[in-house]
Amino acid sequence: MEAKDKKVLIFGLGRSGIGAANLLAGAGAEVTVTDRKPAAELGEYLRSLSPSVGLCLGGYPGEVDGTDFVVVSPGVPMDIEPLVAVRKRAIPVLGELELAYRFLAEGKEGERKPAPPFLAVTGSNGKSTTTTLLDLMLRRAGFRTLLGGNIGNALTGEIIKGAEAQKSGSAEAEASGLPASLNSDFVVVEVSSFQLESIDRFKPGGAAILNITGDHLDRYHSMREYAEAKAAIFRNQDENDFLVLNADDPETTATYANFKTGRARFPRTFSFSRKEETQGVFLKEGRLYFHFPGLLHTPCKGEVIGAEEIRIRGVHNLENAMASAAMALLAGCSPDAVAEVLREFPGLEHRLEFVRELDGVRYINDSKGTNVGAVTKSLEGFSEPVHLIAGGRDKAGDFTQLRPLVKERVKTLILIGEAAEKMKKALGDLATTLFAPDLEEAVRTAKRAAKKGEVVLLSPACASFDMFRDFEDRGEQFKKIVGGLS
Repeated sequence: MEAKDKKVLIFGLGRSGIGAANLLAGAGAEVTVTDRKPAAELGEYLRSLSPSVGLCLGGYPGEVDGTDFVVVSPGVPMDIEPLVAVRKRAIPVLGELELAYRFLAEGKEGERKPAPPFLAVTGSNGKSTTTTLLDLMLRRAGFRTLLGGNIGNALTGEIIKGAEAQKSGSAEAEASGLPASLNSDFVVVEVSSFQLESIDRFKPGGAAILNITGDHLDRYHSMREYAEAKAAIFRNQDENDFLVLNADDPETTATYANFKTGRARFPRTFSFSRKEETQGVFLKEGRLYFHFPGLLHTPCKGEVIGAEEIRIRGVHNLENAMASAAMALLAGCSPDAVAEVLREFPGLEHRLEFVRELDGVRYINDSKGTNVGAVTKSLEGFSEPVHLIAGGRDKAGDFTQLRPLVKERVKTLILIGEAAEKMKKALGDLATTLFAPDLEEAVRTAKRAAKKGEVVLLSPACASFDMFRDFEDRGEQFKKIVGGLS
């Protein structure tokens, strides 16, 4: 992508904004970053910016004359007035993901150049686990990968790291003659609906939609609009690409059917299923099998692993394992490499993470359970009584969807944050329901209520921003509080 001497305005100073700003500044662009927050609230981010990057903080600029293009961070809605005004003036608006894609996959004037294919994973829940598993499987099979996106490290930042490695004399980078970030066989990327809102030419060689359940409905006007954002992951794919879908999720299959209609070209489509034999990866008699009819590389049919051998537990993790296995096998991994990773991978931090056992009570950190669908999957994994700590900033979630599982499995419901009252109205008649002013008191309340053989679970069904920096901060504080119990 040609960026030299371009005038660029970046909306949003988070990880993505920093990566985009520094990448463009390093490529010779004149970059300005704007954010609604004042400088006093952005200290750690400001310290990460290149000195040449200009700032417009505490509000968005009213004038964009001379701007060649705009880059928008995922956390900034595309329908805010400043961005609407920018588009009315025909100024291109790119997402940080689209920017990274163009740097990696395109030359000047949009000319294609040799680049590693993108393998992209989206869905309401399970993205990080599936993306991590896929990356590990590819590496175990001997492929070189670049991992980034919504998983926590912006792709633009990873490109910068690769360029720095080349400058420092990395033997691998020198041998390739390319930045280390390009010296990969695959770019593995976790993609959110927010990132997909702002793509244009992004074209993954392989993609997966894990599930589509109600989430971020405080940002989207309807489930259809949210599903449309997810469907953008295969918008530019063609018959040279592949797409993996959850055959057991009606919203996912309906979304694909809706947005496939009328297209002349669409990707080779496979699926994964716990319930039926399918063209893809499926569960049968307690074992995972794969079947890819017409696959050019071998093998196209066989056995992967016994479900009981998979280290990470739970229905949702079985689905994540099948999705990652399907993508890895389609990308050329051997079944042995896939199985080895599934036997070894312990799971991700903040996703049903075991913290400790105290007085026979297990404490589980599921801080990444930020929507109703995630909490549903989490509760399905427990047969013992659960003392559930939930609440935070509501994302217009329908908490009544949790009623069957709360009634069946939750003994005490301890609510925190802005959504506490709404959650009580939806669920409070099903279990002993208590309010706590903060997370520490919530944990101590749960400890007093829990008995040997039971579980204390933090699975909020909400965003964290009313009380914490992010879900990671919330999870770390939970672990610290639990670690201090006696």
